[in-house]
Amino acid sequence: MKFDEIKRKIENYRREYGKSAAKRLYIGITNDVERRLFGFHRVPRRDYWWIYLPADDADTARRVERHFIEAGMQGGTGGGNENSKIVYCYEVSTETREN
Repeated sequence: MKFDEIKRKIENYRREYGKSAAKRLYIGITNDVERRLFGFHRVPRRDYWWIYLPADDADTARRVERHFIEAGMQGGTGGGNENSKIVYCYEVSTETREN
C-alpha cells in the first residue's frame, strides 16, 4: 500500500472506533506482526483496538510511522530493518508494553 492509503485507513479506523487521542496510541513498523504486535507489545488479539497494514516498501512504512509520531502518537523512528514493511498501530493500556 502507498503512504496516503495507509494513512487514510488508519485515520478512518480511528474515527470509526472513536480513538481521537493520538497520545493514547502507539505506531510502529515490523517485518513480523506476530512477534512484534502480539508478542513484544502484548496486544490482546480479541476485544482490543489494533490495526496493521502492509506498505509497498520499508521507506513508505517509515514515512507513515514518522507522520503519526509527529501527530502525537507514541513510538520511535529508527527501528526495524529493510524488511519492515508492515505498519501497526494499537491503543496503549496497562496490558500493553511500549518499551
